[in-house]
Amino acid sequence: MLSTQSAPIVRATLPAVGASLGTITELFYRHMFEERPDLLRGLFNRANQANGAQREALAGAVAAFATALVEHPDKRPDAVLGRIANKHASLGITPDQYVLVGRHLLGAVKEVLGDAVTPAVAAAWDEVYWLMANALIAMEARLYAEAGVENGVVWHDMEIDERTEESPDTASFVLRRRDGLPTEPFLPGQYVSVQVELPDGAQQIRQYSLSAAPGHKTWRITVKRERSTDDLVPEGEVSSWLHAHARAGQTLKVSLPFGDLVLPDGDGPLLLASAGIGITPMLSMLDHLATVSPDRPVTVIHADRSPAQHAHRLELAELVHQLPRASLHLWYETVAGAPGEPEAQAAHVREGRADITGLTVSQDTTAFLCGPLPFMRAVRGDLLTHGLSPAAVHYELFGPDLWLSK
Repeated sequence: MLSTQSAPIVRATLPAVGASLGTITELFYRHMFEERPDLLRGLFNRANQANGAQREALAGAVAAFATALVEHPDKRPDAVLGRIANKHASLGITPDQYVLVGRHLLGAVKEVLGDAVTPAVAAAWDEVYWLMANALIAMEARLYAEAGVENGVVWHDMEIDERTEESPDTASFVLRRRDGLPTEPFLPGQYVSVQVELPDGAQQIRQYSLSAAPGHKTWRITVKRERSTDDLVPEGEVSSWLHAHARAGQTLKVSLPFGDLVLPDGDGPLLLASAGIGITPMLSMLDHLATVSPDRPVTVIHADRSPAQHAHRLELAELVHQLPRASLHLWYETVAGAPGEPEAQAAHVREGRADITGLTVSQDTTAFLCGPLPFMRAVRGDLLTHGLSPAAVHYELFGPDLWLSK
């Protein structure tokens, strides 16, 4: 918790700092990359820096953490940080890197707010930063210890065993260890990071959910090729490289699995809602349930552009079929091709955007969401209307977590 001398200062200055966080984070990244350009080429997502998404996510996280500190002074708001810690662990972040970040972040606060940042204000916000940083460092240390590795030692080479085209823009890659041993265990819903070297020499990293259950000698990831839609959404650098170049027999640099969107133990009802490539962690969960808990009640919801664009469409239907108490609800913007297909016999197929208001959802359901932010926000709102507790609704985002910044 904040010290007694810092708490009133942070409370008083939070509106001014919060209102300027967009400018602060922009300066922070600019100055840090001027000192360490290698970080932009080898650690940070260049696309998210270019479109401002990473700055927005950082601002939202800092604001949420500081607000929680002043509104609930008796608690450390670690819940805000769990997703960040898992992402950092998948990148191999180490404690020493927080010193660099702290220096540039606090420097940006002083540069933006000027004379308003007295020594006392600077000390108070330095305390906020290190409460946040030390909480993350501790969480990441636990994640590394649970994985049985030293801090940051998460990368290893894996060989592509098989490539399958799942839709016109989506391919899956089965990965195996080069020494022939079984892959490391993971929890259904977790992801790995993949690092590739691009033509300009930059080494860019992206996260991909493991799209099959644990327990195999291999892992599987499914990659959607991100195509450019406008100047703010460039062609996906890593996904495009993987689609163009990754073939069976090639080696990829892959991290250990991390992520906090994981199935809870027990036999309570579940709801899995996905859109587009957000289906990937749900496939792992369903595959796992079919083996260890086939009688668990599960409502499966998926939205996509069309049956042809729906990656793993038949696999999803087969997994649901293996669960006697599961139901499958599909929404397509265009349903052409769906009627008469095998999965249509056992699924509710509708045209348009997903709308779960008409579904029966038990109030003791635990829900998992993955897909575009507007989709998840809409589904979450409907679930709360159904009486679910906010604590029972969990989500995963591919990219910067913008939920807190909106």
